[in-house]
Amino acid sequence: MDGDSIVREYLLLGLRLGRLAPGLVDSFTGDRALRRRVDDEPRPHPANLADRAAVLRRELARVDDLEPERRRFLDAHLTAVETTARKLAGVRVGFVDEVRAYFQVDIAPGHPDTYRRAHAELDELLPGDGSLTARLADHRALDEVPPRLLAPAVHALSSALRDRVRERYELPAEEVVEYEVVTDKPWSGFNYYLGGFRSRVAVNADLGHRVSNLPHLVAHESYPGHHTEHCRKEVGLVGKRGHAEQALFLINTPQCLMAEGMAELGLHAVVGRGWGRWTEEIMADLGVRVDGELVERVEGALAGLLTVRQDAALMLHDRRAHPDDVVDFLRRWLLVPERRARHMLRFLADPLWRAYTTTYVEGVRLIRAWLDLRSPSDTLSDRYLRLLDEPLMPRTLQREVEAGVPRLPRD
Repeated sequence: MDGDSIVREYLLLGLRLGRLAPGLVDSFTGDRALRRRVDDEPRPHPANLADRAAVLRRELARVDDLEPERRRFLDAHLTAVETTARKLAGVRVGFVDEVRAYFQVDIAPGHPDTYRRAHAELDELLPGDGSLTARLADHRALDEVPPRLLAPAVHALSSALRDRVRERYELPAEEVVEYEVVTDKPWSGFNYYLGGFRSRVAVNADLGHRVSNLPHLVAHESYPGHHTEHCRKEVGLVGKRGHAEQALFLINTPQCLMAEGMAELGLHAVVGRGWGRWTEEIMADLGVRVDGELVERVEGALAGLLTVRQDAALMLHDRRAHPDDVVDFLRRWLLVPERRARHMLRFLADPLWRAYTTTYVEGVRLIRAWLDLRSPSDTLSDRYLRLLDEPLMPRTLQREVEAGVPRLPRD
């Protein structure tokens, strides 16, 4: 079996698995004939798909007509696909092992002392009477975007971010993002990449979006996050370099940790320090008043609570804690009301998404460390561009971070 055959079989395998787990195929912009073929087939059995993934990994080790980066990508994704198929076939997989197989990272609980320090910082930033939870709730209430202005605010932020991204990174002239406001979803926002440089981004109105989180969400889903990455990889890796495997984006694979980590750091990459004042100016044009400097400092303190949601996932799935205990844990450390904590629990308990919180937590930690590991001649924009353009894997980045040696740019 040659490299092209393995890539084709990987695409078929992912599409077949998607028939068994709705939502697993996040996007597929490749050969439509493959999609039609899979749709016309009898429903596959997950055990057979797991066996096929294992066979393809063995075959992959023997091919010599694929670049090392493509072999690493395919090996990692076949490992993840095999694990998903095994679970669908009824095989019990420990939660930590499941996360490792999906995302190439090992997870462990955070430390309460880290969370206490974040609380202490918030206590200084939000003085006054009442509990810290109440004071943070009051701050967030003042920070909330009025529902009638949610769509205009999203479009205003998107336009401003798009201008900044286009100054740094080339995008296809015909690329476009369409936004819609939705309800009753387990997530705050979602990018549906449609191919042809088009995305539909859904924003969940149930959560009551705030000025402090809205620019992060738009940067994450669109510019320079998921939409920008899909566009550049469709042009470069798929169109120019022939990496057909990049036309398939599967949930619970290493590419998710890479994509979510870089998207979470999108605002950091294109606006950086001072994003609060930058947002304040944009929102003022819509009649929304906010203290941009304060919201930026508060969000900086809240970053110390990054691992709380992953701890909650470990409680729920590794230690088998009662869901009410998980809700109490989230309320205590994230300083959120019960309604918000139960919405988080819904995401953590969803069979498809239960491991996915790790992509945000470990993705941010790994990619921030890698972005910081750059030579004096390598700018943050240059570094981020490699994430947009190259099929980098978490294990590759981790080795570079551990070695402490900046990666040389591609010629």
